[in-house]
Amino acid sequence: MIRFAGDSGDGMQLTGDRFTSETAVFGNDLATLPDFPAEIRAPAGSLPGVSGFQVHFADHDILTPGDQPNVLVAMNPAALKVNLGDLAKGGTVIVNTDAFSDRNLQKAGYATSPLDDGSLSDFHVHAVSLSSMTIEALKEVDGITSREAERSKNFFALGLMSWLYNRPIEGTLGFIETKFGKRPEIAEANTRAFKAGWNYGETSEDFAVSYEIAPAKLEPGRYRQISGNSALTYGLIAASKLSGLPLFLGAYPITPASDVLEQLANMKHFGVRTFQAEDEIAASGAALGAAFGGSLGVTTSAGPGIVLKSETVGLAVTLELPLIVVDVQRAGPSTGMPTKPEQADLLMVMFGRNSESPVPVVAASTPAGCFDAAIEAARIAIKYRTPVFLLSDAYLANGSEPWLIPDVSALPDISTEFATSPKDGDVFLPYKRDAETLARPWAIPGTPGLEHRIGGLEKEDKTGNISYDPENHDLMVRLRAAKVAGIAADIPELEVDDPDGANTLVLGWGSTYGAIGAAARRVRASGRKVATAHLHYLNPFPRNTGEVVRSYEKVLMPEINLGQLKMLIRAEFLVDAVGYNKVRGRPFRAAELADAITALVDS
Repeated sequence: MIRFAGDSGDGMQLTGDRFTSETAVFGNDLATLPDFPAEIRAPAGSLPGVSGFQVHFADHDILTPGDQPNVLVAMNPAALKVNLGDLAKGGTVIVNTDAFSDRNLQKAGYATSPLDDGSLSDFHVHAVSLSSMTIEALKEVDGITSREAERSKNFFALGLMSWLYNRPIEGTLGFIETKFGKRPEIAEANTRAFKAGWNYGETSEDFAVSYEIAPAKLEPGRYRQISGNSALTYGLIAASKLSGLPLFLGAYPITPASDVLEQLANMKHFGVRTFQAEDEIAASGAALGAAFGGSLGVTTSAGPGIVLKSETVGLAVTLELPLIVVDVQRAGPSTGMPTKPEQADLLMVMFGRNSESPVPVVAASTPAGCFDAAIEAARIAIKYRTPVFLLSDAYLANGSEPWLIPDVSALPDISTEFATSPKDGDVFLPYKRDAETLARPWAIPGTPGLEHRIGGLEKEDKTGNISYDPENHDLMVRLRAAKVAGIAADIPELEVDDPDGANTLVLGWGSTYGAIGAAARRVRASGRKVATAHLHYLNPFPRNTGEVVRSYEKVLMPEINLGQLKMLIRAEFLVDAVGYNKVRGRPFRAAELADAITALVDS
């Protein structure tokens, strides 16, 4: 487990991403955790400005980015101070000594230099003059100032770590050439800095050994490294092709969902249309209008934007049109901590609309799993003519892992048919429902004979005319609710991992999947028995959920909120579930969950 940390201008995300890419090419299993400040540019050398990137890689299956890094690469005192508490005792610290000036130490809140006062005695410290050695290595590059040369120190650090862990280098050299091709002097500078870092590791007596992590034994197939937002992007494109519907995204930029808008904007060759709206309300309105016109309508946002979309989602409930609403959750309330993960939007997407307006909710659990979740959200929306919430979060969105690229021919057919002519003589009944799904016909505007009224006022059953009849309103409310509830018969049952016949179940949802799985491995290794299950469908719940939770004496629900799923499970199934809840803007650590599980098993 390695964590790169430095100022937000030090290129730590790029460094971590390149190390990860080469690790993926090498064949290790991996998981990453980018961690960056919300400020566009916090003051250099300040604690709030520290940016980090953690990568966990192994020769076997792993589930999380790791609890405590074994190696910390700290580019300045602030990076050291922010991250040292997470480092495992006995771990390795590589520091850029050139950054430990009196001014930088003062900014980080150090009275004395930790390199001299003995406070790092529990760690193996390598003091490396990263900045000055980078400048020295680049002094013969024409067109590069010393200030520009110093900026290449992240590639020096990357070269050093690539040597230390025997990472391939060809991909990084090719990346530098491609990315900086328009500035050949910058490309040459970064290439020289990278090679200088590699050579320093090779020749320095400070690093006596290097390490080799063998490739992991993964399921055969073709893999690529993928982040949650990229997987979500590809999943939406796949859903468009599988359904035969053109993809329309209406979005307003917001962290951490903006990547999806940016990536889809580059996918015009797949027939994708993107609309960057002036606000969240316009974005969702445009997406719903696109759905009315026969497109696969999608709108993306994070918690603050989802609040603004609620009225449009309610309109989609009434119109009974397919709409995918992606919520990449982040820490709140209000603006909160925009770059940090949280799972606290569950109750909002379940109930955050006026009146009785149930909406299906699907949740991704891994970065790669965002691909499948997108297709499933589209399938449900199209088949049942309903808006669907797809929940991700900042951890899944920015984190990455190996993804087994699926066989396109094995992906599900989610195609649909539009209404083409009236089925009741010469009269078109826009709200006459399919007997199995309770979905109404999808009639494209301009189709002869299928003219019908839409809008937010209550519809008369079958005709769709405006109705204020009390009995009709009661009927329509119940029909819409029954349609969503009926989806339970069309989704997989909740799977339980219980190899030993345990009496304790750990039930999770969303991005806690990896931490719960890793924690269960630790608990089982200690000789204790524990079962795990993970919900990918939160409304409706899988049809066997009640049977599962009632079959265990104890049920623990870890959530990065204050107990929202616990509230729903208790209310729905009357089980005395207990929660493990923390809202720190960080994923759970496997060790802390293992301790909580052990305490419950032993109680």
